[in-house]
Parts: sequence; C-alpha cells; structure tokens
Amino acid sequence: MAAALIGVGHAQADTLSDLRARGPEQEIVYFVLPDRFANGDPKNDRGGLKGGPLQTGYDPTSRAFYHGGDLKGLTAKLDYIQGLGATAIWLAPIFKNKPVQGAKGQESAGYHGYWVTDFTTVDPHFGTDADFKALVDAAHKRGMKVYMDIIANHTADVIQYRESPSSAAPYRSKADYPWSRRGGAAGKPINDGFAGDRDGSAANWAKLTDPAFAYTPVVPKGEEKIKVPAWLNDPIYYHNRGDTDWKGESSQYGDFVGLDDLATEDPRVVAGFIAIYKGWIDRFGIDGYRIDTARHVNAEFWRAFIPAIRAHAAAKGIPHFHIFGEVATDAYDPALLASWTRNAGFPAVLDFAFMRAAVDAASGKTGTEMLARLGDDDALYEGGKAAALQLPTFLGNHDAGRFAYFLRQAKPDMSADEELARAILGYAMLLTLRGVPTLYYGDEQGFAGTGNDQQARQDMVASRVAEYNADRLVGTQATTATDNFNPDHPLYRAIARLAQIRRDTPALSRGATLLRAGSDKPGLFAVSRFDPDTGREVVVAFNTSAAPVTSNIAVDTASGGFTSLAGSCPAAPQAPGSLALSLPAFGYAVCAAKP
Repeated sequence: MAAALIGVGHAQADTLSDLRARGPEQEIVYFVLPDRFANGDPKNDRGGLKGGPLQTGYDPTSRAFYHGGDLKGLTAKLDYIQGLGATAIWLAPIFKNKPVQGAKGQESAGYHGYWVTDFTTVDPHFGTDADFKALVDAAHKRGMKVYMDIIANHTADVIQYRESPSSAAPYRSKADYPWSRRGGAAGKPINDGFAGDRDGSAANWAKLTDPAFAYTPVVPKGEEKIKVPAWLNDPIYYHNRGDTDWKGESSQYGDFVGLDDLATEDPRVVAGFIAIYKGWIDRFGIDGYRIDTARHVNAEFWRAFIPAIRAHAAAKGIPHFHIFGEVATDAYDPALLASWTRNAGFPAVLDFAFMRAAVDAASGKTGTEMLARLGDDDALYEGGKAAALQLPTFLGNHDAGRFAYFLRQAKPDMSADEELARAILGYAMLLTLRGVPTLYYGDEQGFAGTGNDQQARQDMVASRVAEYNADRLVGTQATTATDNFNPDHPLYRAIARLAQIRRDTPALSRGATLLRAGSDKPGLFAVSRFDPDTGREVVVAFNTSAAPVTSNIAVDTASGGFTSLAGSCPAAPQAPGSLALSLPAFGYAVCAAKP
C-alpha cells in the first residue's frame, strides 16, 4: 500500500494558490472515462430513464453501452489516482448526452460523452452538478487539477435530412450546393445577399435564413427542444451538408457519422460556445480544457474562442488555464500538429508525434530516429521548444488504442517478461522526456485490449463484458472480471516511482533537452535535460534493444559527478565531457549531475 501513498503528503500540503501557480508543464495527467472507472451510486446507472438498454443506454454486458461508472465513484478513488503520481485528472465529456443513437440493429450509447444534447449540465448517468463540484473540490484539496473534455464541433445526432430518411447522407459540397440556392446550383434562389462564411460579420450571417441549401433538415417530433442552450435547436446554426468522408472540405463541414456539425463560422455560434465554456469555469473553478475534434473546426473559431476563455480564466484567478486540442493523426507529423498552434492559436495540442515515436521505439518496431528528431521539430510550434514543454504526451488513448496493444502488434511473439519490460520502458520515456505525461486509465493495471475505440475502454471495476474479461493483461494474472485498483501491480509501482522522480526533478518537467545518442536501429537513446533554474544536467538514457548496451555519450564538461535517480549511473565521467553508460536489455537510467 506504500506505493499508493507516494507523493500524497506533498500534494495535500498544496494550497489552491499553490496549485494555480503551477504551469501546465509541471503536471502529470490521468485521463479517465468516468463510465468505465468506478460506480459510486448504482441508482444513477440508467440516468433516471425507464426501459431497457435502447431507452436508458445501460447495459454493462456490452462494450457499446453505459456500465455505471460515475463522478462519485471517481471521487472515491482519488487516493488511487494520486498514489500513481497524477497531479491532474482529465475527464472524458460529462455533459448530458443523447443516451442511444444509431440505425436499428447498430445502436450504441453515449457513455463516452461525445453526443451532447445539453452543454450546461452533467449527464444523469454520471450524477449531478453537485457531484462534479464535489469532485473538483476534493481534487483541489489534494493539490490536483481537473481538466474537462469539451466539444464545439458537433452535437448529438438530432437533425435528419428529408432527402435521406433511411440511410447516411453523402456529403454535398459548397460548389455543387451553394448557400445561394435550394438543393443545388440550379435550384431556387435563397439567402439573398449572404456572402459566404468567409465574412464573419453578424450582418452577413443575418442574411443566412434558409438552412435547406444542400439538404432539407428535419428535426424529429419530440426532439425540437432537446438541446441546451435553446439556440442550438435551430438548424440554421449547422452545416447540414451530410456526412464527412474525412477528406478535404468535408473534414470541416461534414457530419461525423450523423452528428450534427455546427456552423462554427457563424458569430452567434462563436459567442454561444464562449458563453457555455466560461460558465463551467465560473461554476466549478476547473483548470483546463481538452478540445475534441479540434482540426475539424475552422481556425478562426479557435482564434476567437481560446483567448476569450484564457482571459476569463485568468480573471477568475486561474492564470495557467491549460487548453490543448485534439489534432488526431496516425503518423509522425509534427508539422501538422504545429500548424494548429500557428494557424488556430492553440497553446498546445495532444502530441501524436511523440506517441508515434515513443511507441515505435519502445516496441522495437523501429530505431530511435523519430525520438531523436523531436527536439529539432519542436521549433515548428508557435513559441518553439519552450512551448513544446506544454504538449500533452501519451502512449495510447480511448480512440487510438492502448500502449500494450501496440506493443503486441509490433512484437506478437514476445514473452510476458519482455512485454512488461517494454511497457515499463515506454512509461520511463513518457515520464522523463519533454511534454506533459498523460496516462490513460487502466494502463497502469496492464490493460491491453484488442483494438481501438470500444476495444480500448475497459472497466476498472469488475467487468461483465466477456470480450474484456477474455483479454490477457500485462504483468499480472488478474483479468478485468475483478476490480483492478492494485497499487502493487508492477506497472503501477514503476509509474509511481517515475512520477515521483519527475516531480522532484525540475529538469524533467521544465528543462531544455539536448540530444546525446540515437540510431535508426533499436539500441541506445539518450538526452540531457537541464534544470531551468540552476542549469544542472540530468542524463536520461534508454536501451530499446533486447541485448545489453555499453556506450560513451557526451555530457556537459561541468558535470563532474552523477547521482542515480533511476537505474545504474556511473559516479563520475571517465573523462570531462564523456560518460560511460551500461544498460541492460530494455533498461533505462536517470543520472543527475551533482551540484
């Protein structure tokens, strides 16, 4: 149980003002889907709704429906989360959702939180607004921040199209279906004088009065007032062009598998969402927003939204309100990620480039050349390498899949011991390299899954999903059929130790990085991190190969002796500026120069 208490005393000593004083780069984030974590109140499992799964959304035997986790359950497990070393919690969206969506026979539930109908209140499946306030207050008393996951790109699927009543509506482009005609370029003139969405003035948008330019939007009976705030119920505030094909124009203007895509170019929509998300800051004093589907919203929206939210938070005494956007990609593509910091004004984006580089290196799928590139590529971000310190880094998530799943894909025949060692190696990278380490719930208990999305959203409490329970976990004989809050799990213990080292070593959270060793083949990767206040060097080294490695690396000539923070470190350089390192297979070391 001692591992579960690492860092708790330190965090409890923080006052709210101490918490507010920390910059985003000083956090270690724990990302959780409340529905899949802990059930603190079984009375809200069905969200106050009557009927079966298709009415209530509740079916704990199906990976596609609500399982009963809630905010009270999450609050009751703060000891566990803090014991892991997390200093901030990021929750998947908790707004009221449409409980069930999908064509007949393909229904699923809004347990994940991304099908919002009411942007102003907590979904009854998760509890009440008071339960959320209790969670935030309890976290703050421990010195832990709370980040909300928010959406401005779309709402739940309410609007239907008369021209496509029983099937998905193919995307209809601006060229073929201009705003100025009903149902196509040859159709009846409508929206006289509307100059298109490049003109963001209220006067221009007042001329867009007919939303039936591409499809004729229809709101089903009984759902005319389902959305909150009320202005969201008017189809004029949506693109109404059919489903995105994820390419080109449709990426911004198309519906996500039917989800109603908002016209975020309209100044009424901009002002409306600024008001919504200022309100959550006012009511709950939260510490940051992760923004879903950021790349599918026009950059002008974010250039208005982000400064307004950050200024409002600062005025409320939250000077380091962290905003980071989701710009999803499978590739190592820092240029894409950085473009959203420059063109859209995001202070940070989720670091998918780090994920690709670290996962491929830790798994042995590639060498470490992508990791070696990160430092130089950080210059692409607005604010350069200093700004890159605030990029949330991660090894897997609820959409892409879990880290252990990626390891198994890369090395399907590896032994259980190698799998655990490579997993620990990956978390050592996450917690000692630049960026904001972001842990996905359950990974610390060896959750792996068999794919992405629903296949990566297991229950921490005893699961009733047969597919989840059949999965082999990393580093344990346990399964998801029982509770998995074990502070003695080898991954939990390793992460907690690394988190403590990071919190105690400013170079690892706020320090500049200098590349020392890398290769296009598995083997040694090493960097030096430098204390931002003293300049003291901390060498971080990893061996991604299956054989021991011994090598000299360059170090600062002022570093005359070293102390081991983790792994095996030489007491002194073998010559000024040269350190001889020896690492076992899949080993790592953190070596701090003596003052």
